[in-house]
Amino acid sequence: MFSKQPVPQGPAADLTTTARIRDTAIEVFGEYGFQVGVRKIAAAAGVSPGLVNHHFGSKDGLRAACDERVLQLIRNEKIKAITASSVSSGMLNALAEIEVYAPMVAYMVRSLQAGGPMAESLVDHMAADAEGYLEQGVAAGVIKPSRDPAARARYLTMLNVGATLLFMQIRQNPGEPIDFRTAIRELTEELTPPALEFYTQGLLTDPTILDTFTKEK
Repeated sequence: MFSKQPVPQGPAADLTTTARIRDTAIEVFGEYGFQVGVRKIAAAAGVSPGLVNHHFGSKDGLRAACDERVLQLIRNEKIKAITASSVSSGMLNALAEIEVYAPMVAYMVRSLQAGGPMAESLVDHMAADAEGYLEQGVAAGVIKPSRDPAARARYLTMLNVGATLLFMQIRQNPGEPIDFRTAIRELTEELTPPALEFYTQGLLTDPTILDTFTKEK
């Protein structure tokens, strides 16, 4: 069940036992949620439950490693798209291969649905990463500077993550698993055109509202 789509790997992919358990856990958590036990993850990875605990200490330790891996992959892909020689071609290449991100999206959705400190930490780290790669885009001349880079990054993170979570939630049929590969393609095709219009053309014709609001604060 867990070979439908591997978690994306970098050019120097780590194929150690630790990495295999972690990547398998991302897929298992994404498919079943965080109520799943270590035994199920171990079986999917072809190892013993004791070996999982040996490498990660506990289920929470494994989840923390999964968070770190998902954040790393998101960060790498965002930076690659934003700093490509042609930002449009970088984004189009990412969109063409969007299904490969299904395990990461599934994991992120399950984490946010679970809530709690680890979900909050994941969002905080995503926002901090977003600030970093947006600033790289500013330095590359493909993104406009911001009056408050941290606030902009957090807003965009909340906007994109919230839209993804809502999209998946309203397409969830009771008692049936979500086909994240299909869902992420449908989400991308539905929201990318208006999102690109919003990001490239803006929304308001009168910019003075921002100046007024900022001064009043």
